Amino acid sequence: MDSAVIVVGAGPAGMMLAGELRLAGADVIVLEKLAARTGESRGLGFTARTMEVFDQRGLLSRFGDIEVSNQGHFGGLPVDFGVLDGAHQAAKTIPQSATETVLEEWATQLGADIRRSHEVLSVREKEDCVEVEVRGPEGVHTLRAEYLVGCDGGRSTIRRQSGFDFPGTAATLEMFLADVKGIELAPRMIGETLPGGMVMVGPLPGGITRLIVCERGTPPQRRKTPPAWAEVAAAWQRLTGDDISHAEPVWVSSFGDATRQVTEYRRGRVFLAGDAAHIHLPAGGQGMNTSIQDAVNLGWKLGAVVRGRAPEALLDTYHAERHPVGKRLLMNTQAQGLLFLSGPEVQPLRDVLTELIRYPEVAKHFAAMVSGLEIRYELDGGRHPLLGRRLPEVALTGDRLVDSSTRALHQGRGVLLDLADNAELRRRAAPWLDRVDVVTATPSGLPADSPLTGTAAVLVRPDGYVAWAAPGSHGDLPMALERWFGPAR
Repeated sequence: MDSAVIVVGAGPAGMMLAGELRLAGADVIVLEKLAARTGESRGLGFTARTMEVFDQRGLLSRFGDIEVSNQGHFGGLPVDFGVLDGAHQAAKTIPQSATETVLEEWATQLGADIRRSHEVLSVREKEDCVEVEVRGPEGVHTLRAEYLVGCDGGRSTIRRQSGFDFPGTAATLEMFLADVKGIELAPRMIGETLPGGMVMVGPLPGGITRLIVCERGTPPQRRKTPPAWAEVAAAWQRLTGDDISHAEPVWVSSFGDATRQVTEYRRGRVFLAGDAAHIHLPAGGQGMNTSIQDAVNLGWKLGAVVRGRAPEALLDTYHAERHPVGKRLLMNTQAQGLLFLSGPEVQPLRDVLTELIRYPEVAKHFAAMVSGLEIRYELDGGRHPLLGRRLPEVALTGDRLVDSSTRALHQGRGVLLDLADNAELRRRAAPWLDRVDVVTATPSGLPADSPLTGTAAVLVRPDGYVAWAAPGSHGDLPMALERWFGPAR
């Protein structure tokens, strides 16, 4: 084997996965056909759930000063995200290029082998490995690994070569996205509809302005190169009457509203994550954020299996947990597209939803949907309110090294929070100490309605989700430890 795992694609999903695999102690090679990062930033900012994910790995400080906001939208209709309970707000202006830089530096520091200018030509799965034919600077050669993960985007070579089904709907329209300099335009919120389509204007750091343009009735084109700036400026003038052709484009792109999802996230030794597994209309930056969370869900599981610490059956939980998340993502982005891309015939629906969103419970529902905070994995084992949900950040006292549940997850290991100083609980967890850290501490500052109130112990997976809690879970602690972390040693 050349590596335990080969990851194809060095975008946010691929880099996050590489870092997670290295935290688990697994060898990983990342293959990327581009010679360097593009510098383009289709995704902007992080949802509250992704902020939690980065915080649990100690990565937030690497992004510098982060501008956060409680202001969001659903299909262009304003939503107050402040109705959500959580330690983090959404980050608004971090370009995808910065995210890729931070994650690549992190993965490299952890020991990931990142190989640029390496294009995958073919994939062949064998009984004990996956063979990948690669064209690199030294010519064509073959690499072998136990597992292969395609993080290579919406036009994934791995998805096509490995025979994944990718059903859904084709694009019905084309939208332009451009970052430009040398122009001053008043901000326009997403969802501001015009007689012929929709435009958006948003300021970015460094004097850059982001534009989105969509003319209704414009059929999608099969482009092999980005559209010319003149084409974008002409569409803008037709919709708004303003001439912006003198602006200096930083980069220009186009996209459509195609909506597709693979029927299975795993086929044998091959996995898909991120846009390789699901494509949809961009809405609220959910695509990049969901892709990063795909990688975090898969990374610790794949790392545990290749290190011999967990049975291969653990890998099937990746599809079981993340496919429903992707399906719901497609549903909500399709709904948002109908709201901000349709014409005046949809205005009555917009008006009704605007009224409903004024109710806090409705606003909370929409905010949780697009921020990822509604996610709950269906885990057998009881009725505790935290089971299958991500453990909220909680301050801890009594442990000299760990002062919060978030800090306890920095190393990417499982964590057993002993909140009742139970020596018998710690004794029963001892055979798993090579994979699970035991933290004996007392939660502080809990609100009266906290789901941790009255909880004596919580078993947290490396991705931050609760796998067992007491009281309230069926089965005892050793059963849960073996289920998620393999047999006792």
